[in-house]
Amino acid sequence: MKTIIVLAVVVAFALGAPQAVDDSRNAQILRYETDNIGVDGYRYAFETSDGISRQEEAELKNAGTENEAISVRGSYSWVAPDGQTYTINFIADENGYQPEGAHLPKA
Repeated sequence: MKTIIVLAVVVAFALGAPQAVDDSRNAQILRYETDNIGVDGYRYAFETSDGISRQEEAELKNAGTENEAISVRGSYSWVAPDGQTYTINFIADENGYQPEGAHLPKA
């Protein structure tokens, strides 16, 4: 009988304990900016309450030539489960995607 009572108390405490909250499920948009500047490029940025942010800007290079390409520059950041904020800065253009970040291995 004592075992059943102790077990019931343990279960009651476990069910009453606060549950871990996944901030990303409840994240709010804190900032959102966009500027679609037509076929020549775009800009946008956003930030959320869970520590995610991104900004990006694109421009059309060599318009009307056979070397026409879009060049995108930007960055994004997030907070990892260990509390560390990670940031990637990048360029994406005719030479491919080129990320840089303090936590990325050097080539």
